[in-house]
Amino acid sequence: MHQPVVLITGASRGIGAATALLAGARGYAVCVNYVNNKAAADAVVDAIIIGGGKAIAVAADVAVESDVISLFETVDAKLGPLTALVNNAGILEKQMQLAQMDVARLQRIFTTNIIGSFICAREAVKRMSTNSGGSGGAIVNVSSVAARIGGAGEYVDYAASKGAIDTMTIGLAKEVIDQGIRVNAVRPGVIYTDIHASGGEAGRVVKDSIPMRRGGRADEVAQAILWLLSDQASYSTGTFIDVAGGR
Repeated sequence: MHQPVVLITGASRGIGAATALLAGARGYAVCVNYVNNKAAADAVVDAIIIGGGKAIAVAADVAVESDVISLFETVDAKLGPLTALVNNAGILEKQMQLAQMDVARLQRIFTTNIIGSFICAREAVKRMSTNSGGSGGAIVNVSSVAARIGGAGEYVDYAASKGAIDTMTIGLAKEVIDQGIRVNAVRPGVIYTDIHASGGEAGRVVKDSIPMRRGGRADEVAQAILWLLSDQASYSTGTFIDVAGGR
């Protein structure tokens, strides 16, 4: 029995890093993908290895097709057959209303958040599909509760990109289930991570809008992701777990 291998995009910080650490502790060989912050990615890898696990860090921008292809080929060569993908890499930009958004911003958001996830899913399916000699596997897409509530006045573009991920999750799940691949998603709410610094709100947690009256932790999202990847979720595909404190 081969050690299960998981590739987690955007895994140097936040939800991705928490998922990588938990996956390493659960026995996965982990590829920690990052774009720029090599030191942070290496720290995640070191923590997994110190805990007795196996991990590598690989730089790749999911918005660049050649980077993604190289990323997957590195996993093939260094970790072995891929069994799981977590499409976690995503960006948001400064809060503003749609009327102020320029095309360059929209292209950045949609290219990373949508096209990046599509390309990564494509490469994962090619490897895991029983139609092409793979042994099946699981994909978990990291969406957002914003896909349901719209991100008005802040990030309608980000919310829309996650809406696309929700639709892709449903469609791809139906497309590949007979190839031994399950596809699911988690929808985090407001989580204590670095991503909101990108939107100008480093301390963002809007407690008044959250029934549970607190923000979530990255490890709480990671637990849901690992469950969906696991055999415990063997009858779940095309489904969503909201980790959003009741929003």
